[in-house]
Amino acid sequence: MADSDILTILKVDLQIAVNRLDEYLLALIQSARRFITQEGITLSDSMDDAVLVEMYAAYLYRRRREENAAMPRMLRYALNNRLLSEKGGQNNG
Repeated sequence: MADSDILTILKVDLQIAVNRLDEYLLALIQSARRFITQEGITLSDSMDDAVLVEMYAAYLYRRRREENAAMPRMLRYALNNRLLSEKGGQNNG
């Protein structure tokens, strides 16, 4: 999925209706992709990976408002499951 499509989903999640923040939100999407890749995950063009990037970008947006905000458990689980799925698939192939 393209970043513009993920942006649409992110704006709905964050309940943002204006376009003023689009540039910032796109930067968060790109950062989320990099952070996920640093965890050892190879992102594909699937809807599942697009939602994972969106969830991470939403976390980055919300984290800026809170001091010492921990990563949401659902996001940590999704990242772990995605990584285990990828690494497990490589060993079986």
